Amino acid sequence: MKTWNAKPGELDRRWYLVDAEGQTLGRLATQIADTLRGKRKPEYTPHVDTGDFVVVINAEKVGVTGKKLDDKMYYRHSGYPGGLRSRPLREELRRRPTEVLRKAVKGMLPRNRLGRAQIRKLKIYAGPEHPHEAQAPQPLEVGR
Repeated sequence: MKTWNAKPGELDRRWYLVDAEGQTLGRLATQIADTLRGKRKPEYTPHVDTGDFVVVINAEKVGVTGKKLDDKMYYRHSGYPGGLRSRPLREELRRRPTEVLRKAVKGMLPRNRLGRAQIRKLKIYAGPEHPHEAQAPQPLEVGR
């Protein structure tokens, strides 16, 4: 008996909708990353992109525990000497709420071309509206 492996042309991609309001950032990000990788499917294959599309709404209302709003910092560097800039989570959520969740999920995906293909299937919106009604996304069961 041979081991079955998924092939890119044989997969059916589903669309899922996640409401981030009241969810904890890290716990939500792990559920989304597993769905993007395809680990919730029986035909999961580590070296093939078997994952589904995920649409996240209300990203600005995601929550964190403890003192992370003031203590967790987001860093970026301009490439020049002394060009390191930092911003706390509270300000990053105010300025770019979608990037907070995108960075959390991206850190849980592989660091190769497979991970880059998987992160492209993540669609994040700060408010409750999204332009993917035609795909009829199903609600994704995420634990609270």
